[in-house]
This record gives sequence, C-alpha cells and structure tokens, in this order.
Amino acid sequence: MPRQDEQKPLPALPTYPPPQPGGLSPALMRNIQTLQERRSAAERDASMQERVAEAITRFTGSMAFVYLHVVLFGFWSLVNSGLLPILPKWDASFVILGTSASVEAIFLSTFVLISQNRMAAAADKRADLDLHISLLAEHEVTKLVAMVSAITEHLGIQTEADPEVDELRQDVAPDAVLDEIERHGGS
Repeated sequence: MPRQDEQKPLPALPTYPPPQPGGLSPALMRNIQTLQERRSAAERDASMQERVAEAITRFTGSMAFVYLHVVLFGFWSLVNSGLLPILPKWDASFVILGTSASVEAIFLSTFVLISQNRMAAAADKRADLDLHISLLAEHEVTKLVAMVSAITEHLGIQTEADPEVDELRQDVAPDAVLDEIERHGGS
C-alpha cells in the first residue's frame, strides 16, 4: 500500500499552443506581419524627396506647427502694430507677413499634394489586392457550390436552394459586371 506522502506521477497532458493575442489566428498574425513588413519596405524605398515631403507634411499637420505660427505671427503682429515696442517696426503695412504666409501656403499645399499622391498610389495597390482576393474567393466559392451541388444530386437530396444553384455555379466575369455598371451610370 502506497504511503500518503508518495504520489503517483500524473499522466502526460496534451500540449496546446499558447493562445494568440486577442484571439487572432496564426494566419491572421502572419498577414498582419506581412503588411507591416510591406509598409516598412515602402517607407525604406521612398525617395529622399518623398521622405522630406512626408516629414514636412507630418510636422505641418501637428499642433507644434500651430503653436509656432501663433507665436511667430503674434510676435510679428504685436511688434509691427506698435503694441510691443521692444523692436522697431519693420512691416507696418503687414505686406511682408502676408507675402510670406502666401508663399508658405503654396509650398505647404505642394508638400501635402506630394504626400497625398504617395498615399493614393499605396491605396490603389491595396485596392488591386482586395479585388484580386475577392475575385479569387468568388471563383473558389463558385467551385464549392458546384461540388456541393454535385454531391447533393448524387445523394438525391433536394434543397430550397436548388432553383438558384445553376446561377451560383457560374463564374462572374468582372469585365461584364463593370460594363453593366457603366451602362447604368454607376461609378
């Protein structure tokens, strides 16, 4: 008879993989990592001009840029209106300030447009990828419908979906869909 302080070894328990963060599947985690790597590669491959434009756009879209302009334009206005007589007026009519602000606006809008063009190109690539994946998924679903339909026919099973199955078995021609949308004035 075994003594109380002796214990039998526990049977080996099955090993389960650790839970994924937030319940994400390994495939989804790989996809997220791939997207992050692609974005990092795109940032590394950007030209120096694109990087400069992006940095300027990022700064001009910040509150630090707003604060800097409040201080600069406020100081300029106070001195040149005579309310802060620590320096002599150098732009009493504010023409230099207005001209400087206009030139700055021209350059800033150009930098913003450069950044938007780069973002639009990236969005176009993602839209193309989405379209390709959607078309592939539609094709696969069509094949699955055909296979399941063949199985139900072979087993002699009747379903409520039978009248629609012939239509669902047909592959969708994307160019025909786009042509029809364009004929009816859709965008």
